[in-house]
Amino acid sequence: MNHSIYSADRSTHLKIVVVALVAGIALAGLGISVRTSSDDYTQTARVIKAGKAVTVTSTDASVVR
Repeated sequence: MNHSIYSADRSTHLKIVVVALVAGIALAGLGISVRTSSDDYTQTARVIKAGKAVTVTSTDASVVR
């Protein structure tokens, strides 16, 4: 048994790729199923209108223009 990935044979590389692919698909499927099954956390868009212009400074002095 060789413990180096560089000198591993073709079947070992194939096994690693297959395991990584299956794990990735399982993780993506789990994420999609968790995301679509929760209807309690629906997002809504709100429109925020701009108000008066505000200038932020580091002093408390007011400027009259």
